[in-house]
Amino acid sequence: MEKIPMTAAGYAAIDEELRRRKQTDRPAIIQAIAEARAHGDLSENAEYHAAKEQQGMNEARIADLEEQIGRADIIDVSKLSGDEVKFGATVTLIDEDTEEEKVYQIVGDMEADVKSGKISISSPIARALIGKKEGDSVDVAAPGGARAYEIEKVVYK
Repeated sequence: MEKIPMTAAGYAAIDEELRRRKQTDRPAIIQAIAEARAHGDLSENAEYHAAKEQQGMNEARIADLEEQIGRADIIDVSKLSGDEVKFGATVTLIDEDTEEEKVYQIVGDMEADVKSGKISISSPIARALIGKKEGDSVDVAAPGGARAYEIEKVVYK
């Protein structure tokens, strides 16, 4: 089984979601099923079928989260250093066409969220950045077209 690289913050978020799904969501769904079952005929009981479907989705997500936690390779980014881009780096980029500044942290696939500045290690931009240093120019073949960036700063925090 292949390990999944993950930051400590990403691991904590997954662990918290798993805890919530097991301790809060699961009992609430079981209660909803019991209430729907009390309404009688299950074959035409929409509330019962909706609750059972919700239970199935919750249990599938719990299994997925448990599998991720079991395969997690937690990397403490605060202990990393250097001027080369690698997993966990927070990289400041300058778009060579628009001069727009962008800041991204390279994280594991499960914790990626572009809106909060976290990009997956397997994304096109992260793959192009890995191994590069401050001052390097990087061409990224992204779905929206090729982009050119200059690496302004590499930080591990």
